Amino acid sequence: MENSWEARLLMERSLAVKCPDISTHLAGTKKVQQELSRPGVLERFFPDQPQAVDQLRATFAGLYTLDMGPEGDKTVEMALAKPDRFVLKPQREGGGNNIYGSEICQVLEQVKGSTERTAYILMDKIEPSPGQNYLLRRDAPLQLSNCISELGVFGAYVRQGKDMVMNECVGHLLRTKSSEHSDGGVAAGVAVLDNPLLV
Repeated sequence: MENSWEARLLMERSLAVKCPDISTHLAGTKKVQQELSRPGVLERFFPDQPQAVDQLRATFAGLYTLDMGPEGDKTVEMALAKPDRFVLKPQREGGGNNIYGSEICQVLEQVKGSTERTAYILMDKIEPSPGQNYLLRRDAPLQLSNCISELGVFGAYVRQGKDMVMNECVGHLLRTKSSEHSDGGVAAGVAVLDNPLLV
């Protein structure tokens, strides 16, 4: 892990184009998302713009720290008491890593007194409304299923120093899976690529 950060530091110090640069990369991490959800933090970035802060905050799911100390201890107790309300997320990207239900209790019981718990954050579980859909997969029968979908929107952001050169929406990806699956994406064979029907 130390070698990875040393390589990243070397890249950041170079004149090479970074995609993303370290500040943009860190902005997308779960830990930074958690920090942005804390009262008073967004206000620093949007001073005198309470409406913008309210609009942004309305898009956040609850994110809770597992740092060592009273606040993290309270989060552990909350998760152990009602694990079905939450998702335990490791500080890494990609599908298939999230922990749900009784598995949250198993993991937290193992790490609750250790700094290992800081490798996770706890998030309110999002409960989307399922809809009927067909999932088309190779070598699988076509059948109507209760499904849930997740829409990802892609942006292109380019800056030179502190000057923004481009910040645009450049596409989307809709993933749909059977509502019986908690986690997993297209590459894992759980979800399928889909198209939104705009009405």
